[in-house]
Amino acid sequence: MKLSGLSEQAIQSYGSDGYIFIRNFLSGGEVARLSQTALGDGVMINNSLDLNDQSGKKTKLSLWFTPGNDPFGYLIKSNKMLSVVRPLLDSESPVCHFHSKLMQKEPKVGGAWEWHQDYGYWYKNQFMFPDQLISVMVALTPATKENGCIEVIKGSHKLGRVNHGFAGEQVGADMVMVNNALKTMDTVHCVMDAGDALVFHSNLLHRSAANLSDDPRWSIISCFSSQSNLAYNETSESWRQPIEEVPNDAILNWETESLANADFLKKENDPALKDTGWE
Repeated sequence: MKLSGLSEQAIQSYGSDGYIFIRNFLSGGEVARLSQTALGDGVMINNSLDLNDQSGKKTKLSLWFTPGNDPFGYLIKSNKMLSVVRPLLDSESPVCHFHSKLMQKEPKVGGAWEWHQDYGYWYKNQFMFPDQLISVMVALTPATKENGCIEVIKGSHKLGRVNHGFAGEQVGADMVMVNNALKTMDTVHCVMDAGDALVFHSNLLHRSAANLSDDPRWSIISCFSSQSNLAYNETSESWRQPIEEVPNDAILNWETESLANADFLKKENDPALKDTGWE
């Protein structure tokens, strides 16, 4: 097992706050390689889904389950990713990949995401242990208040799971509890440069505003679980397969395959769509 890529202070901050930042998680070259793959391959764009917020604005996302031998797959399986995820999962069992999604919040039209917890969705997949579920968001473009960066309620993962219901085509948290949390805890706008990462607990309450700026906000969010964290109502298989770790230089230097064979989520698959979780 590789040593942790996190300091003890970072691990403690994750436990108390429910999230941590890792600045410069990716190099400029790695960001460029991922961005070129997303735009140049065409597969990612062709498999994007439109989801409406309550005002009718749309946000695009592309979601797939099994990490492949492409730059995104190499990021998911990289030593740098696993050395962050592994010490934060409350388990000694191997790390598995649940799914990843490319978030495409375009200028002027990119919609908002309502207050929610990821486990508010994943509870319906019947994952047993929320402490063994974690998300890592890596910014591919700068994330600012103007273009709709994620906003979190600091420490809200300690509330446990909050009830969720539909808000537009999204699932949102019970606003009575959200408003109570907003009065009790601090909110933080997660402003990031391209290449920065935000790591957060599955019960952390978070949202993002619509993108009213002239700049896109693109990011990849990869979601991980422990192999011991059984999901009794999940039809995909990647969540039970231990990740085969690759070196960090794979992202830039290894030969890659197309995303054409990736197991993308389709919008017509309503049960999976409603139970998967977005940011």
